[in-house]
Amino acid sequence: MNPLQAFGAHGGGKMMFGILAIFLIIAVIVIDRALYLSKAKVDVEKLMSLLKSQIVAGNIRGAINTCEASPTPLTRIIAAGLRKAGGSEHDIQQAMDEEALRELPKIEKRTGYLAMLSNLATLAGLLGTISGLITAFAAVVGVDPSMKATMLAGGISEAMYCTAFGLFSGIIGLATYAWLNGKTQSILDGINQGTVETLNLAVAGRSEGGYQQ
Repeated sequence: MNPLQAFGAHGGGKMMFGILAIFLIIAVIVIDRALYLSKAKVDVEKLMSLLKSQIVAGNIRGAINTCEASPTPLTRIIAAGLRKAGGSEHDIQQAMDEEALRELPKIEKRTGYLAMLSNLATLAGLLGTISGLITAFAAVVGVDPSMKATMLAGGISEAMYCTAFGLFSGIIGLATYAWLNGKTQSILDGINQGTVETLNLAVAGRSEGGYQQ
């Protein structure tokens, strides 16, 4: 049974196909973002513990290699800063900021559309219901009074499928939006933590005697 059959698309009208299209777009975005964010997630504590031992030892090249071995937004940002480890604090911060401008939009990409699509699905469901009710009432005009109640009840029941499918799509969209937003914020918090710790380590290491490049 496909989604349209499950929600009675045979009686929900053409608007059901519009809601289904929105639902499929939501599903595609959710799958795409979930896959990307799962790859972008990194254990910040473990990574910084490993990098700290290398940076403190002055082995900047080793720290950069560690970052390049596990490419994620955080490791790419940190690697950009470490390549400027011999320069000033401003140089290191600027290098990480520039890389962050390239990486952060990728993390937040398209997630915001889910909230808009969820509201659109709900509104489309309500529109389909109203349209269906108008059609149902118009259909009983001039019909035998003994048949009106039966026809009207059937028409209203079918029209409500749009509301059900629209609300279902909206709930799924908003729930996944909140879930992805939480994963995104966790990654952003990790990036903030990692970049600050890297900057402090790089500056402290430089002042204690330089690095092995």
